[in-house]
Amino acid sequence: MKTKEEIVANWLPRYTGEKLENFGSHILLTNFSNYVTMFAKWNNAKIVGVDRPMQCCTSGDITIINFGMGSPGAATVMDLLSAITPSAVLFLGKCGGLKKKNSIGDLILPIAAIRGEGTSNDYFPAEVPALPAFALQKAISTTIREYGCDYWTGTCYSTNRRVWEHDAEFKKYLERIRTMAIDMETATIFSVGFYNKIPTGALLLVSDQPMVPEGVKTEESDKKVTNEYVERHLKIGVDSLKNLINSHQTVKHLRF
Repeated sequence: MKTKEEIVANWLPRYTGEKLENFGSHILLTNFSNYVTMFAKWNNAKIVGVDRPMQCCTSGDITIINFGMGSPGAATVMDLLSAITPSAVLFLGKCGGLKKKNSIGDLILPIAAIRGEGTSNDYFPAEVPALPAFALQKAISTTIREYGCDYWTGTCYSTNRRVWEHDAEFKKYLERIRTMAIDMETATIFSVGFYNKIPTGALLLVSDQPMVPEGVKTEESDKKVTNEYVERHLKIGVDSLKNLINSHQTVKHLRF
């Protein structure tokens, strides 16, 4: 295999266990297996790739993929998805809320992401911003309001560091750049999606408040988030893509 096209066409099925022709044109990305399990149960659909690095499930024109945690995995799945040139890719991630006004269970619709993860540097110079497709974020916004919910907007800082909650200097830096949330994947998904000419978006669920000691995520607090907020998070994501499919809207925000 000499070309990128040959590699990704071979590797997307290798990583997921799913044939290229079975993927939907609209993709949901997640870091969590229970999102895939829930989607499969709602749609009476089969989970594929339980013995592979990335599990997936398809119903209609939507495929959900659990790509694991971290920016390298996010870059990998966005490269592999270039094999099927999806119409839209929506990341449903959890994040740390960095503002006092954030509460556990809040939704954040990022208008941009700060590329602190490093992985995206292999795709673009540092001055290239990590941005979602505006039309996709607009569709998500509409769906959220249809659910009678509200959301925050702002920037998300993406980092490769998983354990930083003890680092006072890093926290001062996050305060100085006035970012709304922190995660490990959003900037990578936006950047590598742009690189591969794939429209991307993200809807983040605030799962912890890491700027204060009592807000650092624990096993107990994570279970509470799962029990109380994950189902709504996934439903909004699914319905956002269904609304795009049913209205036949394109979400490419630039003439790539």
